[in-house]
Amino acid sequence: MRRPTIAAGARVALVSPAGPLRGEADLQRAQENVRSLGWVPAVGAHALARAGYLAGRDGDRLSDLNGALTDDAIDAVWCARGGYGAMRILDQIDYAALRRRPKPIIGYSDVTALHAAMGPRCEIVTFHGPTARAQLTPFSRASLERALAGDDSCGVATNATTLHAGRTRGRLVGGNLALLCALAGTPYAPDYRDAILIVEDVNEAVYRIDRMLTQLRLGGCLSTCRGIVFGQFTDVPLDSPEESLGTRTLEDVLGEVALAVNIPCIAGAPIGHVADQWTLPLGAIAELDADARTLRILE
Repeated sequence: MRRPTIAAGARVALVSPAGPLRGEADLQRAQENVRSLGWVPAVGAHALARAGYLAGRDGDRLSDLNGALTDDAIDAVWCARGGYGAMRILDQIDYAALRRRPKPIIGYSDVTALHAAMGPRCEIVTFHGPTARAQLTPFSRASLERALAGDDSCGVATNATTLHAGRTRGRLVGGNLALLCALAGTPYAPDYRDAILIVEDVNEAVYRIDRMLTQLRLGGCLSTCRGIVFGQFTDVPLDSPEESLGTRTLEDVLGEVALAVNIPCIAGAPIGHVADQWTLPLGAIAELDADARTLRILE
């Protein structure tokens, strides 16, 4: 896997391949983030478009993304936000252009679909990290900068817990749990063999997290992994009909998964819909030490 990097003065395309931005303020913040990192923003023509829950028509979102991939003057692509919609254009992306001219693809949440599709097809590392519109904390900014400079962007997951002890090495794979399940059975599903799986989600009830992890387990995805890093499961609703029949905690569910797979696992890493988050070079080789609660990038 080639790991693209960018340096000062890089031209970074801002595109919205999934859900729409709230307005001009989001786009201005995205441009300010780019400039604050020493790069030059290049705003996609349809970055502020809206078609219901999508950031414009499929063709327009695809045009902005493919335009950034084919333009040799563009050095990186930073997705403005997640939401939903990236899956809808996976079969029309210009993968050949990205393979010819590798460049960082940055984002998380719904951008998981792009990571899963682009990494293997283009043989490149992609970057699971903040979206461009985020209000970057010092923690997130430092991890993002290290990742895009080719350095180790992770380290000690201070607030994590060990679910299953041990140390392992593998290729980083994963992202948003709902997207990983949505991609299952399609040609764009990740390759979980010998992987350290990264998982996070937002606004999902415990029973739904249970169901999605069970789907991955029954599909044989988890049995081929070497380790699992559960990130943050934020804004878990507490009023689902199923919970009125009896409460099960997220800790119960994640613990059961760790016991079933019998590989090193930690939970609560700084990954996902949180202010302080690691930028993860998906496709790179990493080492997980579940006892020390560390994740280190080796290449």
